[in-house]
Amino acid sequence: MSTIRILLATTLLALLCACASAPYAQRTSERQAAYAAAAGAPVRNFRFFTLYSWEPLSDRQVVIYTRGNEAWLLDLGGGCPEISFVNTIGLTSNLNQVMVGFDKVLTGRNNFPCTISQIRPVDVKSLKAAQLRQRQIRSEPRSADKPAAAQ
Repeated sequence: MSTIRILLATTLLALLCACASAPYAQRTSERQAAYAAAAGAPVRNFRFFTLYSWEPLSDRQVVIYTRGNEAWLLDLGGGCPEISFVNTIGLTSNLNQVMVGFDKVLTGRNNFPCTISQIRPVDVKSLKAAQLRQRQIRSEPRSADKPAAAQ
């Protein structure tokens, strides 16, 4: 009897986890699409002094903000499996320049290196405008007529 309860509880938990991950996956793909649309042509390097903030988009992409209004979309060659699960990251640089193929994103306790395969500047202004448009709610006044079933 208790084995059946354990199996039912485990099955219920698995179903709840599956339902909870669907909206997360949708939000993640929307974020990836928004950043891809706001990203410019690839560049070889960018100036780096401070890591303002960052956001993992997948195990192959991360967005690095060097200022509140300056961001870079980094593609990570070979993937970076830890990036979605760590609290902090680091970037290597040489003379305050982060370069494609040379510098890395460092993750985890052991600073697992993830090679940067592409850098694209993000137009933060257009990204924020697109996010604002997505949040807008279209409202229409209700009809003054009552539905026929309610009469």
